[in-house]
Amino acid sequence: MLMLHPITTTFVDRLRNREEAAWFELWEVFGPVIRAHFAKWGRGAIGPETARDLTQETLAQLSGSIERFDPTRGVRFSTWLLSIARHVFGDEVDRRMAGKRGAGRRAASLEVTAPQDAGVMMPDQEYERQVFRAKVLAAIRAVESTSEFLSFQMFQLRVLEGSNGREVADRIGVSEPTVSRHAAKVRDALRKELVRTISAYSFTEEESREAERAGLAASDAAFDAAIGELYRSESRQRGADDESSGASSAWSGVRFEARSA
Repeated sequence: MLMLHPITTTFVDRLRNREEAAWFELWEVFGPVIRAHFAKWGRGAIGPETARDLTQETLAQLSGSIERFDPTRGVRFSTWLLSIARHVFGDEVDRRMAGKRGAGRRAASLEVTAPQDAGVMMPDQEYERQVFRAKVLAAIRAVESTSEFLSFQMFQLRVLEGSNGREVADRIGVSEPTVSRHAAKVRDALRKELVRTISAYSFTEEESREAERAGLAASDAAFDAAIGELYRSESRQRGADDESSGASSAWSGVRFEARSA
């Protein structure tokens, strides 16, 4: 039987209890990934506002079906979420086609690149990588919010952005040992936060081992290299997505009430 970390079950309980902060976390962590998939599936026919609305609808439908999610079955939460998003997208395609037919015009083409099956869709490896990077980015944001400004700034320049110690020291006006000391403090906090964040959003044994496979359980130097590459890769991807779609990741006050999925 799958043994779940208490943090995992606590997060699911928070969602089931309609705790707004938990749904906000879900929007912040997974929202950008889902919006990017709506844009990909739409092949240019889904604008940024529609992608945001469909993401909200996905989470609203998730709210109505969260009671049926059973983490002990070993199904990834991210896979289940993507399946709901796919159905929401299908409804949007049907609505657009019905609107075109009702107006007496030929339905505009809206290519669907997601699988057509009605069951739980199987995400590709890129989706799983995006989900993992989203968890890492959530952990980084959490540590930034609780760290001293100067300490995190040194860590960001030295580790996340990949500058060498001398460059960071000269830029801030401190010694290299000071940079190393502050970076180490933030690194230690981030290691702990990664455990908490990944535990909260992971529901299978495979997911629980993702951090180790990504090099985040290694020595400090290997950890810095791995976390820096993950951060830069995700930042580039989100920057490209935002530039191409104009999408905003701002929370827009979605209300999550019980609905039928």
